Amino acid sequence: MRFDTPAGNNPIDQMKIVGRAVDRVEGHLKTTGSAPYAYEQNEAAPNAVYGYPVMSAIAKGRIAAMDTAPARRAPGVLAVVTAADAGKLGKGNRNVAMLLGGPEVEHYHQAIAVVVAESFEQARAAAALVQVKYEAGAGAFDLKQAKDEGKVKGGGMGGVQNDKRVGDFEGAFEAAPVRLDATYSTPDQAHAMMEPHASIASWDGDRLTVWTSNQMIDWGRGDLAKTLGLPKENVRLVSPYIGGGFGGKLFLRAEAVLAALAARAVQRPVKVALARPMIFNNTTHRPATIQRIRIGATRDGKITAMAHESWSGDLAGGKPENAIQQSRLLYAGANRLTGTRLAVLDLPEGNAMRAPGEASGLMALEMAMDEMAEKLKIDPVMFRITNDTRVDPENPDRPFSQRRLIECMRTGAERFGWSRRNAQPASVRDGRWLVGLGMAAAFRNNLVIRSGARLRLSPAGVVTVETDMTDIGTGSYTIIAQTAAEMMGLPLDRVVVKLGDSNFPVSSGSGGQFGANSSTAGVYAAAVKLREAVAQRLGMDAGAAEFADGMVRAGGKSAPLGQAAMQGELVAEDTMEYGDLAKRYQQSTFGAHFVEVAVDAATAEIRIRRMLAVCAAGRILNPKSARSQMIGAMTMGAGAALMEELVVDKRRGFFVNHDLAGYEVPVHADIPHQEVIFLEETDPVSSPMKAKGVGELGICGVAAAISNAVYNATGVRVRDYPVTLDKLLPRMPDMI
Repeated sequence: MRFDTPAGNNPIDQMKIVGRAVDRVEGHLKTTGSAPYAYEQNEAAPNAVYGYPVMSAIAKGRIAAMDTAPARRAPGVLAVVTAADAGKLGKGNRNVAMLLGGPEVEHYHQAIAVVVAESFEQARAAAALVQVKYEAGAGAFDLKQAKDEGKVKGGGMGGVQNDKRVGDFEGAFEAAPVRLDATYSTPDQAHAMMEPHASIASWDGDRLTVWTSNQMIDWGRGDLAKTLGLPKENVRLVSPYIGGGFGGKLFLRAEAVLAALAARAVQRPVKVALARPMIFNNTTHRPATIQRIRIGATRDGKITAMAHESWSGDLAGGKPENAIQQSRLLYAGANRLTGTRLAVLDLPEGNAMRAPGEASGLMALEMAMDEMAEKLKIDPVMFRITNDTRVDPENPDRPFSQRRLIECMRTGAERFGWSRRNAQPASVRDGRWLVGLGMAAAFRNNLVIRSGARLRLSPAGVVTVETDMTDIGTGSYTIIAQTAAEMMGLPLDRVVVKLGDSNFPVSSGSGGQFGANSSTAGVYAAAVKLREAVAQRLGMDAGAAEFADGMVRAGGKSAPLGQAAMQGELVAEDTMEYGDLAKRYQQSTFGAHFVEVAVDAATAEIRIRRMLAVCAAGRILNPKSARSQMIGAMTMGAGAALMEELVVDKRRGFFVNHDLAGYEVPVHADIPHQEVIFLEETDPVSSPMKAKGVGELGICGVAAAISNAVYNATGVRVRDYPVTLDKLLPRMPDMI
């Protein structure tokens, strides 16, 4: 099915099941421990043995010698696989570094071997016996130093043209009566998902099956095949349950390759999981940024000039963090400049993490907007409203399909009690606490990806959905079941959903906030085809047929849905593809975050007291799971604001705090009750579902709202995230 005109009325609009706050259909499996994750596929891959990786102890250089003999002689050891004996290896299209390194070393903790043994303990012990001699090389590990020394180059990401100019920014900025020129920084951050990177590999002749934790099955399948030099059809990936990803599992990673190589060497299934201290340096992370923002405005608050330039680093061949993306679309202004700069750093690979680009970019932009509002003596909400735009600022002929940012901000301001905010920083106290309010706009582009599905109708009237879509804890099973049930006129308990298997039709996968809308649109397409087949079997007019309560009715005739499959299972498969609507309309999601914080006047400890998010993101397919996505994202935003930072050892080139003891993330005690409001909205330009995404919108702007609240409480502006005690204490107001 091709979607190239805005959606009209369709069966989803009935909203009998779609749009309801339905419990997760697979929830009982997860709460009882019955859902098998990648490392737990013991029945599918019996008699498995264990692989333990050996990681590089240097960040750059080469392996001069490796002695694996002591490890091979260790009890229980079956094999040791290195790049020297793994055969010719390729590199996946979406990998920057080789997933099995050697003799060249590209980053710290790059995998350089895997030891296979009968037990995990034996494999781990033997891995420690592998002796490696290195020839270390000089590396670049400091983004600020690279920027200051001019060791950066322009670079586009995600189709963004570098140094995009509209009008005359320099002239307009120079002429503006009120100006801001400020630099902000965000640190490297880790995904820190609960389930580690884990895989089990098993060979059957020249065919490979890998049970893995991966968000994008078809990407991973193709890149694993390319890495191993196999035909894609000889590789099967299975990933029915994923214990968190946040972008860290978008791409093929080392443990899957190591498991496949090890299983081929020992001719048995092999399990490989990355220990937590390996994950931070071996896998991807959100790269640090340095962002310069310049805003010029008239005295009544109209922006006349805006520039946002961002510096970030990655390995050679990598891409910059697109932190300027939202600044191209969020606010009006005739004269504009945006650009990204890339420094080649020898740190582990930087890549997508929840809301890549916008999460980091809004941490800076929405702080700058507050600083500018203060210069203008305008309320921060009103300053943003004053500079709203109904069209793409870089292409005024291209309108937004939906844009309800103003309504999000006004609704949030009223619900949160924003009018009671004291604009004078450090002026509100509650005992020993300094109290402040902050807000920020939220923005994330709406993406749609082609997505396929297959529906099977049994004589019993049960519909089974098959698609390689994944569920990373987001509720994919449930919204896909809701979509199929709505389309086929069935209760939820008459729908079975099977996900995460490359034997199923290729879906959008989970990422970029496109998963829910795109994957359900694929199910919609297949369901339309199944409805037509059912009507034909029953001798009814498909255009007039009504599917409801397990029955099909048309032209005075009525029959149970299952009757159409009495001669044999009825199968329909289709893929939703998209035309040029995304070019004709700017499709985005919007929101507003409001936060209240309290800061201890003596210690500068920060406590978040209230959080509110108001979102406009198309049709909400399941308010319960959507709220869960929002509050999880808001929690991650709190972590980004106050604690999350991968600390770089700039001599050795690695992240020092590479575990969950040193890399701090929020816990329950850090987060208050969170309120989420979804504005009633449908966007017919987006898809037949008229939905968008919310999973990444929730993190966008949260950190800035918290930072702005801290400033309102203390009068201390911290432009270098995270906002920690050491940055506040020297400038805290005098205690009364």
